[in-house]
Amino acid sequence: MAKAGTSSTVVERGSARSADTRRQLVRAAVESLKTEGYAGASARSIAERAGVNQGLIFYHFGSVANLLLAALDAVSAERMVRYQAAAEDATSPTELVDVATSIFREDLDAGYVTVLVEMIAGTSSTPGLGPEVSARIGPWFDFAQRAIERSLGGTPLDSLLPSADVAYGVVALYLGLEMLSHLTGDRERSLALFSHAAQLAGLLAALSGPSPREAP
Repeated sequence: MAKAGTSSTVVERGSARSADTRRQLVRAAVESLKTEGYAGASARSIAERAGVNQGLIFYHFGSVANLLLAALDAVSAERMVRYQAAAEDATSPTELVDVATSIFREDLDAGYVTVLVEMIAGTSSTPGLGPEVSARIGPWFDFAQRAIERSLGGTPLDSLLPSADVAYGVVALYLGLEMLSHLTGDRERSLALFSHAAQLAGLLAALSGPSPREAP
């Protein structure tokens, strides 16, 4: 049954109204994941939050799972832009840790962590969801590797630490800390680790000496 006061008319795909409906549904799905979790993000709850007929979810996305993946895509795209801009000028391990700390706080404050955590949780109950979520984490390994190579480039650490392996470890640790902070509600222990990482990065930088870019 259509929600009272909303149109049940299906519009053509590709129209401005159709695109607006898709955006409304994606925004509603993001908020549903944040507040109700994967289990509570039903077609009914998302449609009510978006103010549209729930049949439009299946018309535009085919399934609730596909809509939730679109929500994850939207959040990931937004955060990638933010991460890239923030990390662009980080040319040392210390600066990179500082950027990661700032971004980590933002993710927790805005609830972006919850979206990914809930989607990961959903993989245990929705067949085929796991590979889709995993594929969406892949670009973050590439991003981390580029950022690490840029910050370590030209230093002795560049040859000692395989950037691909370091990137994998950094993303895994970052996600793990986000999930634990979300589950326990205690962000201070995670932030303390970032503080320790900053101290370690400074020590490694001092031991390795200046990079060619910093040398007089």
